[in-house]
Amino acid sequence: MASGILVIVEQNDGKVSRIGWEALAAAQEIGAGLQQKISAIVLGKNAAAAAKAVAEAKISQVWFAENTELTNYTPDGFSAAARQVIEKAQPEYVFAGHSYQARDYMPKLATAFGRVFMSDCVGYRLEGGAVVFVRQMFQGKINADFSFTPQSGTPYFVSFQAGAVSSDKLEKGGNAAVADAGANLSEISIRTKVLEIFEGVKGKVDLTKAEVIVSVGRGIKEKDKLPVVEELAKALGAELAASRPVCDDGWLPMDRQIGSSGQTVAPKLYLAVGISGAIQHIVGMKGSRVVVAINKDERAPIFDLADYGVVGDLFEVVPALTAAIKEVKS
Repeated sequence: MASGILVIVEQNDGKVSRIGWEALAAAQEIGAGLQQKISAIVLGKNAAAAAKAVAEAKISQVWFAENTELTNYTPDGFSAAARQVIEKAQPEYVFAGHSYQARDYMPKLATAFGRVFMSDCVGYRLEGGAVVFVRQMFQGKINADFSFTPQSGTPYFVSFQAGAVSSDKLEKGGNAAVADAGANLSEISIRTKVLEIFEGVKGKVDLTKAEVIVSVGRGIKEKDKLPVVEELAKALGAELAASRPVCDDGWLPMDRQIGSSGQTVAPKLYLAVGISGAIQHIVGMKGSRVVVAINKDERAPIFDLADYGVVGDLFEVVPALTAAIKEVKS
């Protein structure tokens, strides 16, 4: 009989990603409510090193697979390795963070078990011994409840949006057993061949990893005024991001865009400068722990979400804030 929750913990060259820790935290919370054990699988290059870090969380078991076929990510390799562990562990649920990798191979993995994939969940609750998952609809305008039709024999597959569960909630102090998954991929057909990692891809900004983000909107008025906000980001040691209009106009690269058509982030601190707060932007940053908004329009929707709001001209407020931060640091 299937039981327990297996988390596919994302890592990169031996280092667990934040979205991987968040998926583990979600599993711990749900597992406590369902009274089920938590286990994990780590895939890819240097997975053994990442597995040792994962074992420090309060879970029961960690498997790793770092076969030659998994040195570079491919949907065929990762789904095949995960499938072998799932067949061995027989979990009731399989969780993952909703990363670019997960959205690529998880549908393939779920289909291999004859299941659907409940993707990009932003929340959950327990009802009658079952889990009700929350997903966003219509570009984040509403939240809707989803649940799986009870079915035995194979697990349910779920991914969680970045920031859906804070990694700070992860319970550590564990001493989980770590073991090689023994994945046999010699007969697996891997149809994707990675020739090289282009510098353009390496240089792309992954805002999901940033702990502090300063984001600028159309209130900046023109590209030549961007240094005002860039100086603030530099003073805070933050990543610079933007709403869609700024990126559409070419003032900042598209990989700096936050929102439904850009990146979804959940930093510890998010400063929204000259951003009105359209729903398309809110969808991408509402998981932020602390939101500070600077806008001259006191009725701007961003203030409904902000923990702290400053009503004023950003060209007066931002330089003053930057100066104050530099003074404190000096």
